[in-house]
Amino acid sequence: MTLDSVDRKLINLLQNDSKQTTKQLSLQLNLSVTAIYERIKKLEKENVVKKYVAIINKNKIEKSFLVFCHIKLIQHSKKHVTTFEREVLKLEEVSECFHVSGEYDYILKIYVKDMDEYRDFMVTKLTAISYIGSTHSTFTIEEVKNTTAINI
Repeated sequence: MTLDSVDRKLINLLQNDSKQTTKQLSLQLNLSVTAIYERIKKLEKENVVKKYVAIINKNKIEKSFLVFCHIKLIQHSKKHVTTFEREVLKLEEVSECFHVSGEYDYILKIYVKDMDEYRDFMVTKLTAISYIGSTHSTFTIEEVKNTTAINI
């Protein structure tokens, strides 16, 4: 699918606030409500827009302690990789997991209440996963920038 300039503007507007009505969007883009509706449906059908979500205030739900945990597997065999990935998907504390290049094999983004909860998570859940060789945790001090938007 080729995106034109209107599609790009529409995507940026939706990323900023996906609860805008088609009427609000049409006024900003100088198009009819029907044209906006059809463009949104096309973006959804083509999987450009994958889903709509609510972004939660982590402080209000006692999950403001953010940790980036680097994982090194003992070996990069298919069995080790697939086992680790299958098990990490089950961990509700892990919001994101990336298979990366470099010194470590994976980077996990983990939200918990505090250091005590993170320690419990590490001891009882994460290190219980087979084939982890080592971990390295980085604790955030302050969130400087955090966005879900990809500017196009």
